[in-house]
Amino acid sequence: MPTETIFSKIIRREIPSDIVYQDEQVTAFRDINPQAPVHILVVPNKLIPTANDVVPEDEPVLGHMFVVAARIAAQEGIAESGYRLLVNCNRDGGQEVYHLHLHILGGRRLGPMVMRQS
Repeated sequence: MPTETIFSKIIRREIPSDIVYQDEQVTAFRDINPQAPVHILVVPNKLIPTANDVVPEDEPVLGHMFVVAARIAAQEGIAESGYRLLVNCNRDGGQEVYHLHLHILGGRRLGPMVMRQS
């Protein structure tokens, strides 16, 4: 289980990042490889490696992540037109950084959630 990630350094502001929101529970910043015009990550300040590692004590911060995501969507002007919230878990789920994070994607019409297999 990791004890440190690149997100940990962003949370502590040790490396540059475009932070759009931060409080005692979460930090939100723009993705460095955006997949949509608006692509922001909401990260718990506490390191939780994957969705599989969530414990009952994490429920308040997970709920707060959604409250912050809605606030950011409104601030970014995508709340009315719509946006996607996405959490990846482990390799096959597309997770690249093993620090739980919620993607906010919007600013254009988004395609299908999963590509169909032929």
